[in-house]
Amino acid sequence: MKKGIALLVLVLLGSLPSFAQTIKDFKLLKGQTEVEVVFNYENLRMMKDNLTEEQYVVNHSQNLEKKDEGSSAVWVRSWNRSKEDLWNPKFIQLANKYTDKKVKFKDKAPSSIYILFVDVLWIYPGWDAGIMKQGAKVTSTLRLVHRDNPTVVLAQESFENMPGNQFGSNYNNELRIAEGFAKTGKVFAKKIVKSI
Repeated sequence: MKKGIALLVLVLLGSLPSFAQTIKDFKLLKGQTEVEVVFNYENLRMMKDNLTEEQYVVNHSQNLEKKDEGSSAVWVRSWNRSKEDLWNPKFIQLANKYTDKKVKFKDKAPSSIYILFVDVLWIYPGWDAGIMKQGAKVTSTLRLVHRDNPTVVLAQESFENMPGNQFGSNYNNELRIAEGFAKTGKVFAKKIVKSI
């Protein structure tokens, strides 16, 4: 029993320096005026079943068609626009708000020295049935690289199950997911703001 507790303490203490080192590496942003943000959805999985995005779209479209024929086409258009129109801007908006304008995150900043990759790994859209609901969840990894050498990761941080909650009812999956991106941007900015 004592060995188990000692091992647990050792593992916990051993993980603290690596977490601190990860955040400290974002000090590279100190003095920077802008950072380009690139979103990567290539390895995205959906739902608890870890469906590919394509599988999710097909399944959700079929469910919509069962309820209301012809409704899936409207949803697919909305889904396809949601990354550029909702999710990416929400992350950038909240990251900028909570870094106190020390650095400006932008979707296009060709003169920036650094690029922040947001690798979106998993999304759960949640649901809303009026009286009961479950928020969306977004899991991603943020990687900071130098523009001239993008294969070398200078700083990295993972954000798991970031909640996409809103007050009141929200029957739109894409808007709930956008709130998960907003939460990721906010938490990321709050973690790095003191070091930049």
